[in-house]
Amino acid sequence: MPLIMSTASKKGIITLIIATFFLALMDGMSRYMAELYDVLNINMFRFWIIGSFVILVSLRGRGVLRSILKTKQPVAQISRGLLFISSLLMAIYSYTQVGLIVTHALMAVFPLLTVLLSRLFLGEEITRIKVVAVGVGFLGVTIIINPINLEFSLVSVLPLISAVTFAIYAVLTRKVASTDNTETSFFWVSLVSAIAITIPSPLFYKPIQFSDLYFLILLCTFSLVGHFLLTNAYRHAEASVLQPFSYFHLFFASIVGIIFFQDPLTISTVAGGGLIVFGGILISRKSKL
Repeated sequence: MPLIMSTASKKGIITLIIATFFLALMDGMSRYMAELYDVLNINMFRFWIIGSFVILVSLRGRGVLRSILKTKQPVAQISRGLLFISSLLMAIYSYTQVGLIVTHALMAVFPLLTVLLSRLFLGEEITRIKVVAVGVGFLGVTIIINPINLEFSLVSVLPLISAVTFAIYAVLTRKVASTDNTETSFFWVSLVSAIAITIPSPLFYKPIQFSDLYFLILLCTFSLVGHFLLTNAYRHAEASVLQPFSYFHLFFASIVGIIFFQDPLTISTVAGGGLIVFGGILISRKSKL
């Protein structure tokens, strides 16, 4: 008898897929801005804007800010912020060096790491179908990057390091979701990231040209929507269930790279992307959730 996916899991998966679309747009805008300004510089302004927005929203009523700031896991929330900004900076720098497609293909190893970490630290069940689905997705990633022809260097390793930090961030996001609401988690990661990147700002500060403010606002908008949806997705489904669908980020980012940055569309990209999507469909139809 076929197994039926729960409504909560369906909602989490749909939310995650929409989040990856906005995050892919954010990545494209990040690459464009990072080619004009220092990576640290542009992200400092980005998190100033995001942080200001989050604080303004939290001031919408009496006691709201205090309520949002209240967390039962402050260490985990602070760690999420530091991991997030570290992963983000490494990824954006990689966009400018090896492109969106290769960077995301290498970073796409993080779902495998997240499934493992969610089992070790959250005690989540890992069924055979989850392993198969993630494995199929990772096979698609392998086809895309064509490791036989890939020349490894320090720059090419950065996406892999970014993947490790983001996997830990994803597991912590699931962990804090058990006690803190989406607004609290989003506030903490924004605040910690803004503070962390501002501390060394005297070393790289450069004003943003007025003509580029429009693109900076777009970047912040995509980031706010994408990460809010990402955080919310983990409130509806297990991390190990959601991870195969995170491969859609690679799929959407590849489209952005091809359309806006003329990244080459290869047979391996099409074949690998097809396997990634198949892995997500496989777990949605067969997994007992």
